[in-house]
Amino acid sequence: MAQKPNNKDPRKPKIVRINLSWLYIILLVAIGYMLFAQSGPAPQKIEWTDVRQMMLDGDIKEIHFVRNDFKGSVTVQADKLGKYADKFANGKVPTHSPHFFFLTSTRFDPEKEFDGINAQLPEGSKVRIIMENDARIWANVLEWVLPLLLLILLWSWMFRGMGRQMGGGANNGPGGMNPFNVGKSTGKLADKDKVNVTFKDVAGLYGAKEEVMEIVDFLKNPKKYTSLGGKIPKGALLVGPPGTGKTLLAKAVAGEADVPFFSISGSDFVEMFVGVGASRVRDLFAQAKEKAPCIVFIDEIDAVGRARGKNVGCSSNDERENTLNQLLTEMDGFASNSGVIVLAATNRADILDKALMRAGRFDRQIHVTLPDLNERKEIFQVHLKPLRLSKDFDLELIAKNTPGFSGADIANVCNEAALTAARKGKSDVNNQDFSDAVDRVVGGIERKKTIMSPKEKRLTAFHEAGHAVAGWLLPGCDPVLKVSIIPRGQALGITWMLPDEKVTNSKTDILDNMCSLVAGRVAEELVNDGVPCTGALSDFERMTKMAYAMVSYYGMSEKVGNLSFYDANGGYEFTKPYSEKTAELIDSEVKSIIDGVTAKTRKILQDNWAGLTELAEQLIEKEVIMAEDIERIFGPKAGKHGEERLLREGESAAAETAETEEKPAENE
Repeated sequence: MAQKPNNKDPRKPKIVRINLSWLYIILLVAIGYMLFAQSGPAPQKIEWTDVRQMMLDGDIKEIHFVRNDFKGSVTVQADKLGKYADKFANGKVPTHSPHFFFLTSTRFDPEKEFDGINAQLPEGSKVRIIMENDARIWANVLEWVLPLLLLILLWSWMFRGMGRQMGGGANNGPGGMNPFNVGKSTGKLADKDKVNVTFKDVAGLYGAKEEVMEIVDFLKNPKKYTSLGGKIPKGALLVGPPGTGKTLLAKAVAGEADVPFFSISGSDFVEMFVGVGASRVRDLFAQAKEKAPCIVFIDEIDAVGRARGKNVGCSSNDERENTLNQLLTEMDGFASNSGVIVLAATNRADILDKALMRAGRFDRQIHVTLPDLNERKEIFQVHLKPLRLSKDFDLELIAKNTPGFSGADIANVCNEAALTAARKGKSDVNNQDFSDAVDRVVGGIERKKTIMSPKEKRLTAFHEAGHAVAGWLLPGCDPVLKVSIIPRGQALGITWMLPDEKVTNSKTDILDNMCSLVAGRVAEELVNDGVPCTGALSDFERMTKMAYAMVSYYGMSEKVGNLSFYDANGGYEFTKPYSEKTAELIDSEVKSIIDGVTAKTRKILQDNWAGLTELAEQLIEKEVIMAEDIERIFGPKAGKHGEERLLREGESAAAETAETEEKPAENE
């Protein structure tokens, strides 16, 4: 990186820098002067016969004739200008000379013509004749130099602007993007004095952090591993959902490692110019090899490492594939690449090319998962440091109420809680502020101006009460935390459930969750005389996906069997991997599951209709109820001991529904 010269030392000569902006201003002023200095009416063209008559009349003061241009300029006597006012537009006579001009042919003899006319005029009326050849030296120079100068200035101005917008690169210098360095790498060499993130600043991520710390230890103490015959890994791929801390881990590596650290984004390799991506890859690894041992971090590598050959016939993908081919060669090709460790991050590992994922390029895949309860506590402690918390703040409660939140989500919750407390004029941040922040992050901003009719509010209350009752009574459902009919985002009401962070789900758990989803529609129909409404769209979408996953992914259907049609590569197949007969069987099984779930849910809600009505009435009155209110009506949350009873009730209800559907067929 170029350093600015230090001119504070009086012994050093001062460097005078030329600002191109002043050159632009001077150029514009010069052009303006050339265009507008001779402002006013322009000289009018006349014929030689008119000039001859004007000379004979004694009205001309001077004629300036240029031989090699065959052009003459006429200056009229000041007291005779009014005589020729009709020859000018709007009668405006020029205040400066020349007033007229005329053109002649090559056969025109100026000496003979002018001398002949002057000989006929009296001594005091003779016209002054000036004849010369115009060398036009400056005109010729400007004709070639000025356009070239304008092109150079325009070129410089365009690329200075592009350099400011694109931020320049490590090889572009402080002046911005150099057009001759377009194929150079834009990777930035991390400055250890500016990177103040260490592994102590990374909360949670136990397994991932240990893997990355071991890579740093490889570089700090290589003999510890090579003395036993081991080799330093060539690359590590950080894989995980967005916001889990992959880039933060890379920053910690840059702060901890005592080796050069290059960082670049995958999209920086992809350009509109053909061959630029491959050239930048070559240049990046050339710089890295010069500073080996070192680390190269490629963020969002899926932008350049997407699997090849998936978009056949799409020529726009060729440049990306060429860039990927060069990246594969540089990471593990014919030439040795010792001492350079490639660290990359992506949340789309399923679409990466298999050649990029193999051992020898990325020897390790480090999975950065969503934090569990203990990890969320540590992450909260990091983001709570700048906040002024109340004395009764409960970290354990907030961590339990945020299952499935990533590190970025937790940071957003802490910030929203502080903003909520400031909006209310509080002096500190308490648990309620965090609860409101979680509601805002998950459900969206509260729509206070949404007007609901009493009937809509009642239907919404029974809909959410149906979700809550089914979720409370079914043992496979997650515990209900809170129920609200305050509109947020696109939803008119929300039932909050706390996942217990199970690793696997049984068939019973999935069926119970499907019952909880369809319970909103069933409650609506029971209270609205069997007339359905449109509020269950998202519930049906989730329930349908779960049913199809049970049948076609998890092998939970006896008729379909233990088959899975799941495509782990991201769904690149253009045809179904099963026949139409199997598709009909899958659809039939899915409908059977949903019908059974609906019948089971209807039976549960009808048996507990009094409690559901009481819960809905409380919702209409309070708009928000907590788990304590539900427990006061229905008792403790259903556990595994009640699972067999509810299953038997659901099976008998499904059997009754099947018998009812078969009766019309028998009558026919």
